[in-house]
Amino acid sequence: MPASPSTARAINDRVALRLLQQEGPLTAGQLKQLTGLSRPTVADLVERLTAAGLIEVVGESGEQRRGPNARLYGIVADRAHLAALDVRTEGVSVVVSDLLGRELARASVPIADDTGTGPAVEQAVTLVERAAKEAGAERLHTVGVGAPGLIDPATGELRDSSGLPEWHRRLVAALQERLPARVIVENETNLAALAEQRDGAARDRDTFVLLWLGHGTGAAVVLDGRLRRGASGGTGEIGFLPVPGTSTLPSATDCEGGFHSLAGSAAIAELAAGHGLVATAVSPGEPEAAALVRQAVATLSPPSASPSPSPSPSASSGADRFLSALADRLAIGAASVVAVLDPGCVVLGGEVGQVGGEVLAARVGERLARMSPLPVEVRASALGGGAVLRGALLTARESAQDDLFAPRSR
Repeated sequence: MPASPSTARAINDRVALRLLQQEGPLTAGQLKQLTGLSRPTVADLVERLTAAGLIEVVGESGEQRRGPNARLYGIVADRAHLAALDVRTEGVSVVVSDLLGRELARASVPIADDTGTGPAVEQAVTLVERAAKEAGAERLHTVGVGAPGLIDPATGELRDSSGLPEWHRRLVAALQERLPARVIVENETNLAALAEQRDGAARDRDTFVLLWLGHGTGAAVVLDGRLRRGASGGTGEIGFLPVPGTSTLPSATDCEGGFHSLAGSAAIAELAAGHGLVATAVSPGEPEAAALVRQAVATLSPPSASPSPSPSPSASSGADRFLSALADRLAIGAASVVAVLDPGCVVLGGEVGQVGGEVLAARVGERLARMSPLPVEVRASALGGGAVLRGALLTARESAQDDLFAPRSR
């Protein structure tokens, strides 16, 4: 059956808003060309969206053109303000943006292990409130939160997980109480995968696996363009994967003895020490493993214009052996994922994957080619640890736009 006039208007409005979001400011003529709608229909929808406060004139197209036909229309960016949180065991980072995703404020706060649940929650919520104030946001429309652990697929809430601070779960409730905003919680690795697919290393892939390598380990699975969470929200808990090379087996409450024991930051640091490598983190909160992998890669591939002397043969040999041993470990976990899912592409994510770059990705790819009959490309993360915040912001923006762009009853 053909759509009713009101339904057709709603569809046309939604299409125009998405185009303005993706392409930036457009003239009515450009909207006509991109939508295939008639000139009167475009004129009507522009009038409706302007009256609704969703779009506005932001300039003119070309110095030689004047008048109504040259007006550039864009989404009203300050119609809503958004926040994204990256919640780690050692602290919280926040970004506040407008409806178009343009960053307006950024802040972070460390939270020590011995901080009580109440004080930790207060520090995190206060951080968000201050960032919103700095951004000039009277209120936040949507808050996206990325956190380690399992997200209950039925309730969307962070489940109680052993080994994670209690303040993580309390934080979500506190945000909902203190902020007049919609709060969306998602597993940090899942958010990183969404960001890598939208803006990073997997932009040309609709099926891939992100292997998260930071303080801990994790995986995110995207199949046919859709993030897969599993029956209990636990898809990608690769830290619990039983693997050879450990002294014990993981349990339901402890991933020690699983893949985490081979590829977590502490395990990588121990591996590096065995090869004589030391390094210093370049930023607060950076995993020690990332600093060590960065140093090893730099030792093997020093900048050509660097005035410093070339590394000694022993240093190069130690770095080479370390990266080869690390690639052996990563390939074990990746091979299990490839054998089950056949994703065609594995992204080495997180801080470690990003600093390892093509050097580490190529080594893991070589080993996978020997271990698996299935073709798979291994890529380095383009966004690193920042992918969690980026993914949380993308999620918040999409949710806010779904709400604001939805047709209203008349």
